[in-house]
Amino acid sequence: MALLLEHEFKPLPADKQIETLPFLEAVAHLPPFFDCLGTPIVYSPVKADLAGNIKKIRAVYDSNPAKFKTLQNILEAEKEMHGSAWPKTGATLALMWLKRGLKFMLVLLQSISDGERDEEHPNLIRVNALKAYELALKKYHGWMLQKLFTVSAAPPARAPAPGAPSLPPFPVLQGSVYALPYKSDLLKALEKGKEVKEEETIEKIRQFLSRVSPILDAIYEMYTKMNAELSYKA
Repeated sequence: MALLLEHEFKPLPADKQIETLPFLEAVAHLPPFFDCLGTPIVYSPVKADLAGNIKKIRAVYDSNPAKFKTLQNILEAEKEMHGSAWPKTGATLALMWLKRGLKFMLVLLQSISDGERDEEHPNLIRVNALKAYELALKKYHGWMLQKLFTVSAAPPARAPAPGAPSLPPFPVLQGSVYALPYKSDLLKALEKGKEVKEEETIEKIRQFLSRVSPILDAIYEMYTKMNAELSYKA
């Protein structure tokens, strides 16, 4: 599964100090994951946000690699540098949003690997995507973004009963309702188009999750301990 396993994340050390450069090099390969999720109008903003935040953190790191060896080094230095403007500034803010995008991705993949599904539509991933959005991003989005994502993950509308009037056309919503791919198509996309047994791909997803989840948990823990988490809406 080239998209998820082509660049390994370093194991989380016992002190939970995450080295900045190896983390950025590994995470830089993940934005294309969102190309696998269908219609660009829905998920391209998440992909662009992820890539943009990686670039911002990398710029800070490159300005002084020795000073910013770990992610915690960055947060501590920016806290001292920016005073009352911190944490809503610099690489601290970029990493805050990066971890949320990564959480969306990990919750979605975890839900799929756990076998969670809509029993009426078992080959759809709307249940999984909606769970990921609600747990990772929803509370940080304003009304318009919430509607875009929620409608995109909604189950297919039922056809009107015989004799009932047809619903008026609403092309934008109709298009976004079907934005997500079938699970089988997503798994094939993760294998870069190769025909691989579903159970083999699911096992690779679990390997990826086992490597990345502890790192993401440590980042969330760091933000909590440093009072760096913000709840404003984008």
